[in-house]
Formats: sequence, structure tokens, C-alpha cells
Amino acid sequence: QVQLVESGGGSVQAGGSLRLSCTASTSFFRYCWAWFRQVPGKERTLEREWVGNIYNSNGMTDYTDSVKGRFTVSLDNAENTLYLQMNSLKPEDSAMYYCAAEPKGDSMCYVTPGSYRYWGHGTQVTVST
Repeated sequence: QVQLVESGGGSVQAGGSLRLSCTASTSFFRYCWAWFRQVPGKERTLEREWVGNIYNSNGMTDYTDSVKGRFTVSLDNAENTLYLQMNSLKPEDSAMYYCAAEPKGDSMCYVTPGSYRYWGHGTQVTVST
């Protein structure tokens, strides 16, 4: 059973930075790793918003438009750890952030939450004005 554990959430003022981590209980080969976020009122897993992803075999990344240039997804394969560096945070970035993983044979990673089978339990990010 694969387990993903997030950490690094917290409260920060607008314009600040946070780095989230997600550590897996096992190493992955040819997996998509992704970050999603979920706001109150959207409680179902399928309502989680895709933030960005990385393909662990070649390091290719992709991001939703609202975070491009501000967020960076990276991966330490040796440590089985996914990161999300968040800079220039805005109040609208406030959400519960989840990491997810799914095996895939190519680097065209999924952007829909229903496509991922492994999930962490989430870490809260709150950005104040």
C-alpha cells in the first residue's frame, strides 16, 4: 500500500512563500506526481483543482495558468519526495493542498483528480491580506 504524507503548510501573508513536501513510502518509476488543492464548499475529491505535476522519469512539469511563474513543482527521486515551492502567494491560493501519484507510461500527466489512485491527506495553506 503506497502512502503519501504532505507537510509544510501554514499561514502566510500575501506575497510570501511556502514550500510543501510530499513523501512517498516507496520509490516510483514512470509515475506522474501532482499537486491539487481544494477549497471549502467543494468537498468531493473530484472537485479538487489541479495545480501542477511532474513526471518522475524525465522531470517534465506542467502548471495551471493561475500559478505559472509563481509555483514550482520538483522531485527528489532519491528521497521519494515531491515539492511545491509557492512564491508570491495570494489569498486565492488558500486551500487544502493534496499530493497525488499515478503510474503512467508517458509524460502526458493527468490533470483530473479522478485519474490518480494515490493521495496524501492534505496540508492547509492560508494566505492573508
